[in-house]
Order: sequence, then structure tokens, then C-alpha cells
Amino acid sequence: MQLRHLSGAIPVVALAVFCTGAIAATPPLPAFTAHYRVLQNGSPIGEATLTLAPGANGTWTFTTESKGTAGLASLLAAGTREVSTFRWVGDAPQGISYDYTMQSALKQKRRSVRFDWSSHTVEVNDNGAFRFATRPGAVERHTVPIALAAGLAAGKTTFTLPVAVRDRIETQHFSAQGNQNVGVPAGSFDATRVSRTDGGDGFEAWFAPAKLPAPVKIDQRGKNDFSLELESWSKS
Repeated sequence: MQLRHLSGAIPVVALAVFCTGAIAATPPLPAFTAHYRVLQNGSPIGEATLTLAPGANGTWTFTTESKGTAGLASLLAAGTREVSTFRWVGDAPQGISYDYTMQSALKQKRRSVRFDWSSHTVEVNDNGAFRFATRPGAVERHTVPIALAAGLAAGKTTFTLPVAVRDRIETQHFSAQGNQNVGVPAGSFDATRVSRTDGGDGFEAWFAPAKLPAPVKIDQRGKNDFSLELESWSKS
């Protein structure tokens, strides 16, 4: 069970990271823990917990842990864990590392991303090893919702994100599409809908930055449609 923008680090790589721009004195988002129900093609299949927390030496970690609770995902005892480590540079995250682990009764899968800001390179291990040049402010896909939430909190309505994918930095564009009333298990929210606009994988997320730092809802469209809907949250 994998949401590709939530996809997608336990060891912190290169603590003496060179970050382009000024390190944020006050983080644009507070630490939080949020619980979600996971749906596939509209049917509940599992649950997920998203956690944003400060780490050592000015780093932050964003973790998603999910497990199957219904259907085939439950029968296979499928679960995933994703951990991103980054630094705040201004009001945006800049990646340090990412680790993805999927386990089920049938198989295991791992993927990792490492940003080396001293050499301005990215190393990706995803069914093969890939190494390529990075760009200032680059993140991996799992951190995208955090980048969008921080940007909205800072008053932005359009977003251009350099995102490390399997073998390159991909420029992804997102835009706020106005407000909608969104009903989720946690309640009803007047939320800002943000959509990907560059023709890539279908992605939409709803945020209520005046009320909470976590996404209210995330939709990922592709071969299978996945959704995360907020059930509860708290400041960590």
C-alpha cells in the first residue's frame, strides 16, 4: 500500500550539510501526529499515521506508517514505513535522506534517496543505483505534502518543486484551486485544494492552514486511486 507522493531517514546523512539559503529560525510548521483512513478506489483498506517531528542538529523528520486492515492488504499483513529527513530553508524543506520499506506476507521492498549537498548530488537506490545532480531546495516525493502545507502557511498559492525521482530531478508544479468544504472522519473543513498542474501523476490535497498543519485529505490517482482522509490529529 503506497501513495506515490507519500513515498515513495533513519540514519541522518551528512550532518554537515550545505544548504542553499538561510536556515529557518522558526519552523514554518509545528510538530504534529495525524491519523488517517486509507481508501483504494473508494473502499477503506487500511490506516496511516503521519508524524512531523524535530530531530538532531536542526533536522526534521516526516514519517508515514501504514498498514492494511481490510481486503487483500489485510490478508497479506501489508505495511509500509517511510521516513524523510530534511532541513527547513526559509519556509521550504530541503531533503537530506529518505527510506521506504514495504513488508507483506509475500515480499519486501526497499527504496532510498540520499542528498549530498557538499557535492550537489543525489543517490537513489530503487531497483538499481542512480546518481545525478541535485538542485537547491530539492526534496523527494514523500515530502511534497509538507512542502505544500508550509507554502500555504506562508501565503503562497503556486508551487514549483524540484523533486528527486528515480533517475533525475523532476520539476513539479502545483497550484491552489480555491476553497472547498471537505468532509472527513475528523469533521468538516473549509480547505484549500491544491492540484498538480504539470501533467504528471494525478495528485490533489486539501489543507486548512489556519486550523491544522497536517493535510485534511490527499488523493493520488493512477492505476489505482488512493486517498487519505483525516481521522484525528494532535500537536506533538
